[in-house]
Amino acid sequence: TAIDRYILAKLQENSLSPVAEADRITLMRRLCFDLTGLPPTPAELSAYLQDQKPGSYRRLVERLLASPDYGRRWGQHWLDLARFAETDGYEHDKIRANAWRYRDWVVDALNQDVGYDQFISLQLAGDVLFPSETGLTPARIATAFLLSGPDMPDINSQLERRHVLLNEITATLGSTLLSLQIGCAQCHDHKYDPISQGDFYRLRAFFDRSIKLKTNQSVSVLSPNADADAVSQLHPRGDWQSAGPEVVAAFPRIANASGTQIAAGVHPRVQLANWLTSQAQALTARSIANRIWQHHFGKGLSRTPSDFGVMGDEPSHPELLDYLASRLLNHEWSIKDLHRQIVLSATYQTQSKPSFSAVPDKVASQAWSDAKKSDPENHLLAYFPRRRLDAESIRDAMLVASNAMNHQSGGPGISPPLPEALVKTLKNGQWKTSRNAADHHRRSIYIFARRNLRYPLFATFDRPAANCSCATRVSSTTAIQSLQLLNSKLTLDLSKQLANLCMSQHPGDSEAQVAEIFQRVLSRAPNHQDEIDCISFLRSQTALVKQQGSQQPELDALTDLCRAMFNSNEFLYVD
Repeated sequence: TAIDRYILAKLQENSLSPVAEADRITLMRRLCFDLTGLPPTPAELSAYLQDQKPGSYRRLVERLLASPDYGRRWGQHWLDLARFAETDGYEHDKIRANAWRYRDWVVDALNQDVGYDQFISLQLAGDVLFPSETGLTPARIATAFLLSGPDMPDINSQLERRHVLLNEITATLGSTLLSLQIGCAQCHDHKYDPISQGDFYRLRAFFDRSIKLKTNQSVSVLSPNADADAVSQLHPRGDWQSAGPEVVAAFPRIANASGTQIAAGVHPRVQLANWLTSQAQALTARSIANRIWQHHFGKGLSRTPSDFGVMGDEPSHPELLDYLASRLLNHEWSIKDLHRQIVLSATYQTQSKPSFSAVPDKVASQAWSDAKKSDPENHLLAYFPRRRLDAESIRDAMLVASNAMNHQSGGPGISPPLPEALVKTLKNGQWKTSRNAADHHRRSIYIFARRNLRYPLFATFDRPAANCSCATRVSSTTAIQSLQLLNSKLTLDLSKQLANLCMSQHPGDSEAQVAEIFQRVLSRAPNHQDEIDCISFLRSQTALVKQQGSQQPELDALTDLCRAMFNSNEFLYVD
């Protein structure tokens, strides 16, 4: 594809070659996690492997893009940027009763492949674009993007609250939509980029009259003229008590090469949305194209996706980034089209690790050796980068493997049980476990998002706290992660459910049970050594738990094998 021409040109400049294509099983697991955040089921994997007709991979891509799980997967990426949570944060962390509606709006918009230009416009000015609609309509709910950050409704000074809130909105808009650290200029002119303090407060002025605050009340959506008397002013040193000269709304000069001015007669936020999505404003398309590439390959073409400024990382393939941005603009801002182009490329389909065979391929071995030596961080993408699953995908994959996933969509966030030791440390009512036990196994994006208390598995595996926009999650490796997966009640319950499932499907047949576990957890059949190791473990573990008084030693031993599989690198990492 066109993408491969850009990648290959850079590789050839450095005397490198791309490695071989990954096998079909590896590709399917990679693609399923990328596009839906879920592993393939044994039935889905079998159907794909049996489809030997030309175009089977493309058909798989289309099926996954059409799946409702696509929006649930990619919605979480956007919610990270939107610093989404269902509480205010700070000391009291009060619940925002309707915050979940914004999460559902994002998921639905992505599933419907709403053009990114409209996706942005509704989040900036949905209340203005559809003024005849009243109440919590989808267009008004979309504006919660700007107000999803932390807030302190009970602060003594509502003027201070308003100042902090508007500054946070302005900074988030700049970093998320333009990949510019405009927020650095709220106190002084930016130290590195040509962004003045005046630029910051002129951008903030687009929102000054759209927010009306009330003490002890969360603000969740924008209104066209919520505060008609609001005055837009510059605040020297960022001090809310120091009002400087008045300013009027204007586009940041660093991104406004054409000199577009605000026109009379059209709501300023509509003009802001139109400017951000105009053909003359290329930063918006580059920003989202880089983010989409980042979530497919682990890092963007620029490794600082929210900072394209002087201190940001230069793109490894600037022409490719321009191509992706142009493709987006020329295909009605379709995000799904961009996904399709990326995952159909040969670059996406390369191996992530050398393949081992009885007869070594010298050419393939040399390609790996050269890439590792000349480009150890894989900036040039001679091979696919291996990545650990994020927190939500780990939990969801365990649910799918054990056939426990509740696929119900939408609605207020649900609260699975927490460890008793943690519950004893909480304030009364801080975490109310959902009464319906079936809700405890719903998809991770629907777990109640509290700023001051992250679900333990999520906190352990690096989910952000939503106190600010998160462009890139840290992927840590800690001992606590292994202990969490080995000892948590969630892992034990799901391991037992998987063991029961395998025993009911293959009673008395240990080899078939092992094969079923491998298919469900790792999306592959066990090799000969796997079978030997697992059968040996089951025998010794069955004898051990029987000595310890187990009334169902075969089930307990198989449960322990499932726990070990859920804690394996092969489960946690995508090749």
